[in-house]
Amino acid sequence: MLNKKLLSGLFVLGLIQFGCGPSTPDDRKVIGVSMLSLQSEFVVNVKDAMEDAAEEQGVRLIVNDAQREAVRQVQQIESFISQGVDAIILNPCEMEASSPAVRKAREAGIPIINVNSETSVSPDGFVGSRDEESAEIALEHIAELLGGKGNILVMHGYMGQAAQLKRAAATKTVLTKYPEISILAEQTAEWDRAKAMSLMENWIQSYGNQIDAVFAQNDEMGMGALQALEQAKLKDKVIVVSIDAIGDALQAVKNGRLDATVYQDAKAQGEQAIQMALGFIQDKNGVKEKTTFIPFQLVTKENVGDFLN
Repeated sequence: MLNKKLLSGLFVLGLIQFGCGPSTPDDRKVIGVSMLSLQSEFVVNVKDAMEDAAEEQGVRLIVNDAQREAVRQVQQIESFISQGVDAIILNPCEMEASSPAVRKAREAGIPIINVNSETSVSPDGFVGSRDEESAEIALEHIAELLGGKGNILVMHGYMGQAAQLKRAAATKTVLTKYPEISILAEQTAEWDRAKAMSLMENWIQSYGNQIDAVFAQNDEMGMGALQALEQAKLKDKVIVVSIDAIGDALQAVKNGRLDATVYQDAKAQGEQAIQMALGFIQDKNGVKEKTTFIPFQLVTKENVGDFLN
């Protein structure tokens, strides 16, 4: 029978031979990613598309959630710089307050690509959609459904973010063509479903039967407004249109609850952001197209089947 000392020696030898041997170094390219908020379904869809594309390309992603805080986002980019990542993808919290993140990356010589939203400081590249286009599509559809007259409510996203600013400006531009359509009220619900539901409940108390339509700058808020209207038994009288075409919004359009959504292609944005980042890593001067805009599309009950998986 082996004694305890011999057993101990064999155990240690086993650790040396099998547990502590040299590991193969990870020589994959590394991309740091800072996302606006992983509480948003659309943002998560963009992240998932990036992760799938990165895995396919053999790239390692480090994904951080900025939790809607631009200061946190700037700190995340500083951390990526100190880690020496090969490229950075930024989904900005705010147009101005997230701009120092872009500036710091460019000063460090690390390629930075904005995905889905813009900053006032220009990154090396941008992949997203023209936010003003989404509002134009939504408002034209609302105007058509209203017959060019009525009262609407506008739910804004997170104030100061590029999507909020551009969709707000486009709303005003479109409505100059329809003098008989009035904005009863407009306020932020910060892209959030629960906050939108609460805001809609307040608006119902204030405006009641005066409300003819709601334009929500994203589907999360659109679904929150829809829930409040349904609970107040007003949905049959009020048009609701929103943006993004997330899963339950598409289902709501199919079921005739939501009047329309505007499709924003999260998968294409995520995939092309990874492709652009790799292009910059391989040859910064070889990237010819540094801006990619992916078109929006109106989704109604008639064509919703084309967008459902």
